[in-house]
Amino acid sequence: MPFYHKLGKIPHKRHIQFRKENGDLYYEQLFGTVGFDGMYTNSYHEHRPTQVKEIRNQYSVAPKIAKTNNIQSYRLRGFEVAPQDDFLESRKIVLTNSDCHIVLAAPRKSTTDYFYKNTDSDEVIFIHRGTGKLRTMLGNLDFKYGDYLVVPRGMIYKIDFDTEDNRLFIVESHAPVYTPKQYRNWFGQLLEHSPFCERDIRRPEELETYDEKGEFIIKVKKKDEIFDLVYATHPFDVVGYDGYNYPYAFSIHDFEPITGRIHLPPPIHQTFETSAFVICSFVPRLYDYHPQSIPAPYNHSNIDADEVLYYVDGDFMSRNDIEAGHISLHPAGIPHGPHPGAAERSIGKKDTQELAVMVDTFKPLMVTEEAMNIADDKYYLSWLE
Repeated sequence: MPFYHKLGKIPHKRHIQFRKENGDLYYEQLFGTVGFDGMYTNSYHEHRPTQVKEIRNQYSVAPKIAKTNNIQSYRLRGFEVAPQDDFLESRKIVLTNSDCHIVLAAPRKSTTDYFYKNTDSDEVIFIHRGTGKLRTMLGNLDFKYGDYLVVPRGMIYKIDFDTEDNRLFIVESHAPVYTPKQYRNWFGQLLEHSPFCERDIRRPEELETYDEKGEFIIKVKKKDEIFDLVYATHPFDVVGYDGYNYPYAFSIHDFEPITGRIHLPPPIHQTFETSAFVICSFVPRLYDYHPQSIPAPYNHSNIDADEVLYYVDGDFMSRNDIEAGHISLHPAGIPHGPHPGAAERSIGKKDTQELAVMVDTFKPLMVTEEAMNIADDKYYLSWLE
């Protein structure tokens, strides 16, 4: 959960007159989630943020399902997703359920001709390759390899890339994304034993403000459809805001691993949570130091969750024949564990340099046609000796 932040000019009280130098009012907007119960921000605009001139195209971006009820383990070769120029067209949903979409993207170009707003979901965008700037109505964030960009639902944004070599792993969540409650006190502050703290969270510090009228295309996602809305004023017209609901960045390289004498379970790697799934970060760390420890994870049964592991970099000690950009899917209902020989290889090792992102969903995931295009259909046989 982010913490209180303010940027730009704001009045000393909420919901009172806030005037420009010429005497005209700025226009206040409450930007919140979960009705009036969740995190919110009060922003102040040059123009009314409600001026829609035209609704043009409406088209579906819903995933096409290949396997609705799946019990097969898969390996997806993520870097086989072909790059595309357009940011939205490059996004390929590979796994999905009623709570989230798991997406791969390889966009070559920055978003220049439109703005984007996802009203369905919070977005967690993991930067595997590429550098650039996330530009939003509440300020900008520079990004680089290893960054998580957390974009609240309803946030209007663009994304600028420095080069054409970009690889993104995106999780769209229909429930709000928070930091793990196990690492927060009752005030919301991250505790001393948390693997990261507020100093590691990068907030917007650069606010772009445009006082412009015209025609501005905002592609709005709602219920897996895109609507092309034409706004009468520039959506980046905020002069200031304060609150808790804003985009932020956190680098996986700032996640401090928790280790122990024997192998510890995946919740120690938890980085974000929702009511429907968790996101974990596996980072370089010392191995277990009990004299008879087996650093490789033990076999365990997926009874209540589907496990998705996105491999980023390094040596993935529990898997054979895994490369950067691969995704493993281990569905609920069957056990999974290290590949043959992995447990034996891990004995005596002192550390690991692996880097990976894990998503555990509490509802089964459906496999899409996009996933089957890059799937290793024989992966489930890789545990046979």
